Amino acid sequence: MPQDQPQSPPPLEANDQLVTAVITSGWAVALVVLLIVRTSLPHDSRWWIWTCAAGLAMGLFGLWYIPRLKRGRATAAARREASFAGTSTPDGRKGVENDH
Repeated sequence: MPQDQPQSPPPLEANDQLVTAVITSGWAVALVVLLIVRTSLPHDSRWWIWTCAAGLAMGLFGLWYIPRLKRGRATAAARREASFAGTSTPDGRKGVENDH
């Protein structure tokens, strides 16, 4: 007889923009610190500055991209829901059975 598995909990939701902003600010702080002490850094360790710059750039891109991603997912979910209900989507289009 198989034992009943306990139902898994729902996934935790995080504030993606807040997480990205905190990490991006960490890269910004590290970049500022490294720029201040760059003259005392060994020459072969200056790549750390570019690593921080790249982290900051990717974080800023993430802060720009996350709201667009969430809007796109919400729109896709609304289209799917509308297609199953047979109603119009938020942009006025008639829902279809297969979005793919």
